[in-house]
Amino acid sequence: MSIFCDLCFHHCRLEEGQTGFCRARANRDGRITCLNYGKLTALALDPIEKKPLRRFRPGSEVLSVGSFGCNLSCPFCQNARIAAAGEESRTRHCSPEMLVEEALRLCSRGNIGVAYTYNEPLVGYEYVRDCAALVRQAGMCNVLVTNGTISEEPWRELLPLIDAVNIDLKGFTENWYRVLGGDLETVKRSIALAAQRCHVEITTLIVPGENDSEDEIRALSGWLASVRADIPLHISRFFPCHCMKDRPPTPVETVYRLADVAREQLQYVYTGNC
Repeated sequence: MSIFCDLCFHHCRLEEGQTGFCRARANRDGRITCLNYGKLTALALDPIEKKPLRRFRPGSEVLSVGSFGCNLSCPFCQNARIAAAGEESRTRHCSPEMLVEEALRLCSRGNIGVAYTYNEPLVGYEYVRDCAALVRQAGMCNVLVTNGTISEEPWRELLPLIDAVNIDLKGFTENWYRVLGGDLETVKRSIALAAQRCHVEITTLIVPGENDSEDEIRALSGWLASVRADIPLHISRFFPCHCMKDRPPTPVETVYRLADVAREQLQYVYTGNC
């Protein structure tokens, strides 16, 4: 019997035993199963600024966790080893209870909580939800680094547990999002809803020849300002990676120029990897 996964806009129709586009969700015994639940590919104590979050608990550390899978297919992915992978990934088991125990142990080193990051954490929605509830009960913070490609209902259910989120807004045209296997309107909705519930920052990676025009950044920053003009925007520099190793890095001057364009409408604009 085939069933649909309704976690994101792909709405994968899965036959028994079949795995979805994200490689992390599957039809097992007639129900959607989270294949990466409690399976970590990465665990590290990072500066909060690395997420990147510049205006949320600056100077603190956060226990960062990642698994495998992603519901986009970005040709420039810097973490393709885990994001474009599935159950074949090398993982370590970590239950929500174990994760919280480790987060508490690291409080003496400045840890403020848990960041769900590295791959796309929301394809492991159930794990993030269960961990976030326990982290909140322990009096710590939940930080999410996501592409924002999630359906409205599960997003609304999760947001009350999230303290800060960085959402990738990968451009501002549907054409570019189609190349990435995504949907711009879904991400815009996720940003708007998050801005009502928690601290939000946005990251846009500038890929030469794709999303590097002043007009596009002006439209992107204008829309973001219409949500909230004080939402920080991080404009990042592209480096050759994954399936785009034939492209040159984004010129530094392009990043600075587009940051100045964004500052016409936004209060906080930062440049990264320059």
